[in-house]
Amino acid sequence: MLSNLATRREFLNCGKLSLLFLLNSCSNLPNKVKIALQNSFYPESFKDTIPKNWKQEKINFQSVKLQKNRNIIFNSDFTLINDGWITSINFKEFEKINANPLIENLDKRSIDFLESFNQNQRSKLFPIGVVPYTIIIKNNKELINSARTSWDFLLSKKLTGKIIFPQSPRIILSISQKINSSNSLKKLKSQAMLFDDKNMLNWLINSDACVAIVPYSLCSKYLKIDPRLSLVFPTQGVPLMWHFLLSRSNLNNAILIKWIKSLENKSVVDKLVSQGWYLPYNSDYLQSKYTSEMFPISGPSKECWKNSWSYPVLTNEQKINLENFWNESLTP
Repeated sequence: MLSNLATRREFLNCGKLSLLFLLNSCSNLPNKVKIALQNSFYPESFKDTIPKNWKQEKINFQSVKLQKNRNIIFNSDFTLINDGWITSINFKEFEKINANPLIENLDKRSIDFLESFNQNQRSKLFPIGVVPYTIIIKNNKELINSARTSWDFLLSKKLTGKIIFPQSPRIILSISQKINSSNSLKKLKSQAMLFDDKNMLNWLINSDACVAIVPYSLCSKYLKIDPRLSLVFPTQGVPLMWHFLLSRSNLNNAILIKWIKSLENKSVVDKLVSQGWYLPYNSDYLQSKYTSEMFPISGPSKECWKNSWSYPVLTNEQKINLENFWNESLTP
């Protein structure tokens, strides 16, 4: 009977072989896909679409620890970035991405914006979302009607010292150019309570401020919990914030394509739009989100989208001119 049973030595040898086989199998598994992103810019509905087996690496372009950011990006397969930080990255470190079949899915709006970049940048930037800025008005129903048509309402005397602007001279300048008034930039800046990109809604809720201009994707949760806040998109148009995907990966494009395609699921599209995130692709269902007039208060109207504007990368000369124009508006 004992002769029919494995000896203790044979049993241990078998265990060793099983362990070696397991270790070898694990070593042959592909490394986990890493995607770097500035966490605070992305609504939960978008972050939830990122495959669960990918590792999300947090970066912060505003951080003084720039070298840490560079190391994270360098060691990630993909990076998400918005157009305001394009000049903070080194395009030499990324692979071409728009040579794959994904480029065929882009809509006219995203293709036109890509054309504003040079060829090297354009080939490595894949638009993955566009977010309209919106006007949030607190406790002032009288302002809503005038805000729906144009930006002129920002010069109201009732708003002096009560507006929270983005911390971007370029955005403020572009809005001032929509206002029908001489010296509109200087007048607009005199209306400011502060310039802030991080805590603008906290300031709006907890101070005497009446108006804040913010990316739509950052304010949906506040609108649900504070009935004092109203959302307005002027038909005159709004600034647009673009988000791009860049790749450093030699992975099969199928991995990336599978994720991008998953974004076009109707239930995913609905969740994204409900949190202010629009996909710049040409499917009929996605495009319907830009033209729906049934609930215009929930997002920009068709006319607003038509009149909205984006921000191409500035040349050095354009940067200097912008800085000079901004500084001149500070003088009495």
